[in-house]
Amino acid sequence: MLDFSPPDCLGRRLGPKFLVRGGDDSVRLVRDLYKILDQVYSEEVPIGLKLPESFREFLSEMKNNQYNAKSFAIRLKATMENMDSEVKTSRQAEQLHKHVAATTIPKGLHCLSLRLTDEYLSNAHARKQLPPPELLPFLSDDSYYHFIIATDNILAASVVVTSAVRSSLKPEKVVFHVITDKKTYPGMHSWFALHSTSPATVEVKGVHQFDWLTRENVPVFGTIENHYGVRNHYHGNHIMGSNVNENPRVLISKLQARSPNYISLLSHLCIYLPELFPNLNKVLFLDDDVVIQRDLSPLWEIDLSGKVNGAVETCKDKDDWVMSTRFRTYFNFSHPLIANNLDPDECAWAYGMNIFDLSAWRKTSIRDTYHYWMKENLKSNLALWKLGTLPPALIAFRGNVHPIDPSWHMLGLGYQEKPDIDSVSKAAVIHYNGQCKPWLEIGYKHLQPFWTKHVNYSDHFIRNCHILEPQSKTRRPESIKQRGG
Repeated sequence: MLDFSPPDCLGRRLGPKFLVRGGDDSVRLVRDLYKILDQVYSEEVPIGLKLPESFREFLSEMKNNQYNAKSFAIRLKATMENMDSEVKTSRQAEQLHKHVAATTIPKGLHCLSLRLTDEYLSNAHARKQLPPPELLPFLSDDSYYHFIIATDNILAASVVVTSAVRSSLKPEKVVFHVITDKKTYPGMHSWFALHSTSPATVEVKGVHQFDWLTRENVPVFGTIENHYGVRNHYHGNHIMGSNVNENPRVLISKLQARSPNYISLLSHLCIYLPELFPNLNKVLFLDDDVVIQRDLSPLWEIDLSGKVNGAVETCKDKDDWVMSTRFRTYFNFSHPLIANNLDPDECAWAYGMNIFDLSAWRKTSIRDTYHYWMKENLKSNLALWKLGTLPPALIAFRGNVHPIDPSWHMLGLGYQEKPDIDSVSKAAVIHYNGQCKPWLEIGYKHLQPFWTKHVNYSDHFIRNCHILEPQSKTRRPESIKQRGG
């Protein structure tokens, strides 16, 4: 980053050895230069000053016009500040383009959903009951390992399920509950009906098939899409009002939080798990951008000490690139409602791989607290927080989170270009949270193989939708024999 630092900083960087080179004349010259730079440091650059576009042009202009030292210093300052502004603007535009790429459905995934929906309508095998009648009792058998994923991304769901089954030491005890929206349901059902996950059990259910999900039970989300502030925040101009001097990491966080997915019911479905699965007591909730690399059954053995949510605390992570590690980054502590109720130094935790004790959850008011704060944020025109679905959950689960070992859940593969690959390989669950999802063109090529090795690119539907395996820059992780589809 270009930096027109004050002269004293410049002097400290150059050091005394530089100053004594060339004798007294060079010392006087440098000191005179420092004095002039010090004079122009606080001066405003003249409005309309025409600046050179290259260093060669800058030198040519200095020679031809024979500027005095002060004019030289002013033009040098103006040129550096202009270049700095252009670099920052370029980086801002890059992040906006990434945001657009991240929130746009790739043509191949859209094609996959349409083809599988067509298959559901025309092929009886694609409509077969999931799971088959003889396996229905497993869906409510608490002795099994119950995984829950809510998504409208068929390919991502298949990777989560496939990687979990392959990594399990007892795949016959694995039960997946895949929840999707009404429009994606036929395609999602088709995929799992036509691609066996045996010996694991898979259920596919649309939100419209849950009798409990009514406007009376889910009051806040009936109005959220029509709220002007929400529509403007998620669908408005994402670059207007941004400061070019803003930290790129902060801008990335803001853009990521503006994903329209955050106002869909699927994104908030986690808060209703006790009601949606009344016969289950312990479940593992997964995001659709994770890959399971180890057997996760020990998570069910963790004593949560009466708490509801077993999660990795992000403030204890060695990686300082985890988006928001403490409450101060998620919430607006200049607002009295936040300042009077929350601690800015309180540790945050990660969504995306959470072991939930539903029996303990049912004894709490977590859902009501979640609804209350969602409504308060709407009433304040999103003044309490603007960073996605985690903030209301951070408040609702306060006092009900049990920290689990960070090795269970490695975060940040969607925004960290250079994580420790050895740590990625050893993590039980790797999470591509961030913009650069592994199924997108902007995904990091050296991190995509951990995800793509669970995709069968020779599959009929995938091949016909021209979904191609990304070409990795590094050696792909050890290949695993494809099972099913």
